[in-house]
Amino acid sequence: MQIGIFAKTFSVHGALPVLQAVRAAGYEAAQFNMACIGLSAMPDEISGSDTGSIARAAAAAGVSISAVSATYNMIHPDLALRRSGLRRLGVIVAAARAMGTGLVTLCTGTLDSEDQWRHHPANASPEAWRDLQVEMEQALVVAERHGIDLGIEPELANVVSSAQLALRLIGEMKSERLRTVLDPANLFEVASDRERREVVARAVDVAAGHIAMAHAKDRDAKGGFVAAGKGVIDFRHFAGCLRQVGFDGPMVTHGLNESEATDVAAFLKTVVAP
Repeated sequence: MQIGIFAKTFSVHGALPVLQAVRAAGYEAAQFNMACIGLSAMPDEISGSDTGSIARAAAAAGVSISAVSATYNMIHPDLALRRSGLRRLGVIVAAARAMGTGLVTLCTGTLDSEDQWRHHPANASPEAWRDLQVEMEQALVVAERHGIDLGIEPELANVVSSAQLALRLIGEMKSERLRTVLDPANLFEVASDRERREVVARAVDVAAGHIAMAHAKDRDAKGGFVAAGKGVIDFRHFAGCLRQVGFDGPMVTHGLNESEATDVAAFLKTVVAP
């Protein structure tokens, strides 16, 4: 496995400075965000000079682009906002190959109208699921056209709140372009050591064969997010589960401060080592 980091972890701007910072901190890969080059995270337009600068910077820094973030609320109650998000997703998908990646990451959404990462009690309703199906069908049309995979991440606060629901959606969409991104910290809030290991192992088994990327952030004993290696998650167990199902892709960290990046890289190198 490669270790990577969200490029927007670093405060510098510009493709080359950002990716040089990624490499200097000890990472081999990055999940890119268009905000790193001064655009919005979901821009209306990406030029050829933009994509070229990212691809050249990745080559110069010796960093691979594991994915590009394109998260918008796929079931936002305001249909106009959904349409805008889908259109901007199309912009990123169309540019992804030129940036050097075949994976674009999504947010499956919530009925909370203010925060796409905040739970809403109706997220588990049949209506919310149907809204996601409709939106994902449209997103996959764009992805198929450009030969790009879309990564959905099980998040407790979103419609796809578990690996089981991710697998259900993949089955319903009937597209090899729909993949999963697994982050163990998104699978529970507070749990015992045994429960955490069981939840993580079960999620990896369920998602086996569909995992495009692993994420690595941690939780403290009270359920808050912390940098990988500074909480309660057994990342060596997580990496072992991934190996058992044949996953050999990137493990990308986020949810950390820039000042923590080097130490987290050192920790993750021990995690992914055979």
